[in-house]
Amino acid sequence: MRVMVFVKATEESEKGMPPAAEAFEAMERFNDELVEAGIMLAGAGLKPSTQTRRIAFDGPGRTVIDGPFAETRELVAGFWIWNVKDMDEAIAWVKRCPNPMSGPSEIEVWPFMRKRT
Repeated sequence: MRVMVFVKATEESEKGMPPAAEAFEAMERFNDELVEAGIMLAGAGLKPSTQTRRIAFDGPGRTVIDGPFAETRELVAGFWIWNVKDMDEAIAWVKRCPNPMSGPSEIEVWPFMRKRT
């Protein structure tokens, strides 16, 4: 099953502060493990919402909204796309992940919808 793994933003990541060198190296090692295990299909860190745009849909209308966005806890600072056998395997990998932020942080795992056949 494929899952999208979201690293949630923090006030620190929204300020564009890069991770400490040790944290960056730990995350690189973790990413290498994911690749070697055949789990990671894609992944990247994301820039702060000051550089983000939202497009709001209302019928035929489209409105572009410039960041930054107020609710930091609802924002995403990075992502992975993983191919795992089930949600338990995805959770086990997330538990092995180094903390992506210098303080408290959250990671969410969302399964993809299956393609219709």
